[in-house]
Amino acid sequence: MPVQSRPRERLEQYGEKALSNHELLAILLRTGVKGTNVVSVALNILNTFDDLYYLKHVSLEELIMISGVGKTKAIELKAAIELGIRIAQAPQIKTGQITSSRQIGEMMSAEMGDLQQEHVIVLFLNTKNEIIKKETIFKGGLSSSVAHPREIFKGAVRYSAAKIVVVHNHPSGCPNPSEADIVFTKRVAECGDLMGVELLDHIIVGQNDYASLKELGIF
Repeated sequence: MPVQSRPRERLEQYGEKALSNHELLAILLRTGVKGTNVVSVALNILNTFDDLYYLKHVSLEELIMISGVGKTKAIELKAAIELGIRIAQAPQIKTGQITSSRQIGEMMSAEMGDLQQEHVIVLFLNTKNEIIKKETIFKGGLSSSVAHPREIFKGAVRYSAAKIVVVHNHPSGCPNPSEADIVFTKRVAECGDLMGVELLDHIIVGQNDYASLKELGIF
């Protein structure tokens, strides 16, 4: 099979959404059998059933009976199908709902107030302001070259976030925003506007206090 037509190479180049059902199935099967390539085996499986929906109800014995499958491939397919069902049914874990800058400030002050190194944490939220993911994005000052908004929005895309809150600490204990903090905040807000992901706030945590750049009118 030409390299450009191989399912694995096509997924790597174009992403999984560009592949057809039989190509995705061929990747799970990995290999064909003597005289039949893996894509043909995948097509044979799909042609055995009326549509893709019925594949999740097929028994192990029915899969084994299909030409080119066999016991090992049938077991692997059943495992992959079951995992897909469980993923589809899995609820998104939420760890609380954001209601105010004060709530975030107090919550994150307890977590970050004693850190000796500067950390940047992003709270990824859904449309209901529920936290769907909390992730440390950077360690180090915001003036550093690593502190780039693209790292934040990679996460926003990955977790399908509608809104974000950026939180970072000042090990000095003073939460007043620096010029670098202000520039960074405006860049994140501008990038969020372009991507349709709202920056709700940027909270700076000090020793026993915090500052909200939203409340300060920075952006």
